[in-house]
Amino acid sequence: MLRKSVLVSFVLAALLVAYQECYSDATTYPGLGFVQTRGTHFVLNGRPLYFNGFNAYWLMYQAADPSTRNMVPTTFEQASKYGMNVARTWAFSDAGYRPMQVSPGVYNEEMFKGLDFVLSEAKKHGVYLILTFVNNWEGFGGKRQYVQWARDQGKQYVNNEDDFFSNTVIKGYYKNHIKAVLTRVNTITGVAYKDDPTIFAWELMNEPRCQSDLSGKPLQEWIEETSAYVKSIDKNHLLEVGLEGFYGESVSDRKQFNPGYQVGTDFISNNRIANVDFATIHLYPDQWVPGSNEQAQAEFVEKWIESHIEDSKSVLGKPIMLTEFGKSSRSGGYSVAARDSYFGNIFSEIYGCARSGGPCGGALFWQVMAQGMENWSDGYEVFLEQSPSTAGVIDQQSRHISSLNN
Repeated sequence: MLRKSVLVSFVLAALLVAYQECYSDATTYPGLGFVQTRGTHFVLNGRPLYFNGFNAYWLMYQAADPSTRNMVPTTFEQASKYGMNVARTWAFSDAGYRPMQVSPGVYNEEMFKGLDFVLSEAKKHGVYLILTFVNNWEGFGGKRQYVQWARDQGKQYVNNEDDFFSNTVIKGYYKNHIKAVLTRVNTITGVAYKDDPTIFAWELMNEPRCQSDLSGKPLQEWIEETSAYVKSIDKNHLLEVGLEGFYGESVSDRKQFNPGYQVGTDFISNNRIANVDFATIHLYPDQWVPGSNEQAQAEFVEKWIESHIEDSKSVLGKPIMLTEFGKSSRSGGYSVAARDSYFGNIFSEIYGCARSGGPCGGALFWQVMAQGMENWSDGYEVFLEQSPSTAGVIDQQSRHISSLNN
């Protein structure tokens, strides 16, 4: 009996060591340096780097409240447990309830300290962060709030939300916010954000769209101007736009892969801009091709991913990351098994691309939520400790991806 328990203990210990070593070589601790790109690959200190990760837009918001702050380290701890090493989150909250930016250039220090805490905890747990400057949508303010601020200042010539991309006053507000974030000195670590390797990349906007002008010209000019502004302050970090991946007029035959419409963006021309370091896509077939069956959605997913991989490799010559995808529990025919299968299929595409030397850096699902956030649910939430089968699919992908970092 004693020998058996000793043997069992030995085996369990060996398995634990093996589990830890599975991620140890591949775990990319942010303290080791800034992530860069080389051709179609992400690199750290000259070595190729691959990722598996998640979205959690709410991190700063919860971190700023002492009663919910512990959700942040708990989430990073759980993510690390399943091998995830990149998280995407908001670096904005414009006006409204508990804002970060109360009005143009006026900040709520407690919210900024919340973001300081998120950065410090991410570093402790070996998780890189992609930080987004503003929202295309009205959640947490977004471009609509910037337009409203301009109107409040008597700028009556501001006609619609898409003036965000062209109005000089509004662009000034936005640039000031960028500068405030980049030059912020973390009150916990003492490191300026622009000098913090915990940050994987900056994102100009979550899902930019300019549907008032489908030519793509306003958004193209805005990306050129704002990406240059970011790089004028911070040359350490990577920069991406936040695109969903919709094709535009620059390569018209690629529009066949769009879900039947355009949004004023252009995956090719937007990502060709010199200061844009890598491409991104999002993937929501249940929203984009509603009413279609599972087979039709699966075909859309495959074509969407493969067309963007090919363009990143052959046209852009830059890496690509799938920065949002998910399966909504509010869609018809949903089940956890269906979500697991969907995640597994996407992970297989990403891993296959990476393993073959393609431009895929990794994928971030939408989204992780912490216990106690059930009333925040949007249908896409994953509570890791309550979803063992989904967590298992994520963990398997992390193991596959981490093996490529050795």
